[in-house]
Amino acid sequence: MSALAAVRGAPAVAARAATAPSASSRRAPAGPRASLPARRAAVAGTPLAMISRGAASRRAASGSRRRVLTRADAVPESEGAGSMFESQFKKVANDSVMIDPVVGAKRFSNYFWAGVVSIGATGFLITGASSYIEHNLLFFLDASEIKFFPQGLVMSFYGVAGSLLATYLWLTINWDVGAGYNEFNKEEGIMRIFRYGFPGNNRRINLVSSLADVQAVRVEISDGVNPRRVVYVRCKGKSDIPLTRIGQPLTLAEVEKQAADLAKFLGVPIEGL
Repeated sequence: MSALAAVRGAPAVAARAATAPSASSRRAPAGPRASLPARRAAVAGTPLAMISRGAASRRAASGSRRRVLTRADAVPESEGAGSMFESQFKKVANDSVMIDPVVGAKRFSNYFWAGVVSIGATGFLITGASSYIEHNLLFFLDASEIKFFPQGLVMSFYGVAGSLLATYLWLTINWDVGAGYNEFNKEEGIMRIFRYGFPGNNRRINLVSSLADVQAVRVEISDGVNPRRVVYVRCKGKSDIPLTRIGQPLTLAEVEKQAADLAKFLGVPIEGL
């Protein structure tokens, strides 16, 4: 008898299962413990799944806009700063955002000196090795009259030291140490100073301050054997932050223009001119 009742009741159970609402289209709870999207979904009569998809799309859109402004986040850590630096860090100047790119170690002068040191170190190493084996490894480097001790040994030492220095220069160029940008964003009210350092925990140096803390733009100019022309930003309660690149001083006209444009954009005075 029970088996017959189960058979007769099977169509009704199947009909109720077909007409029952699925978990994805179930209305969100409107109780006090429900989350804010769930309460909004209950009031508007919208399924919670659609609300979640809309929130995810809005977060993705806001994240893409954020990456446009904070360009450091758009450069993967696995990438070098070379071609990505050229495609990401561009000069931008309008009424609300000013982005000034900073050139790092990838400069012509660094390439030149790295090449000169590499050639010189290779020549010293080959000459020292030729004097040791008493045979010229290269036909245009005559080491027949050079004794390995002490001349050849000293040349080998110079070659090793030069090779280490050349390796350091080429690695610095490859990592593009010092490259980055200065961003002044009135929409977000922040000042961002970004630089690439050496590989490690401090590979990305990202200093963020409020534009309300900027008090003045300071210029430091000193001539002589080691000329120095640097533009600083003076912030409240902090030490002055340098903005210009390191290792290659700018001309006086470039320093004055950079300081004047930045002071006009921020609405602060210039000190040191």
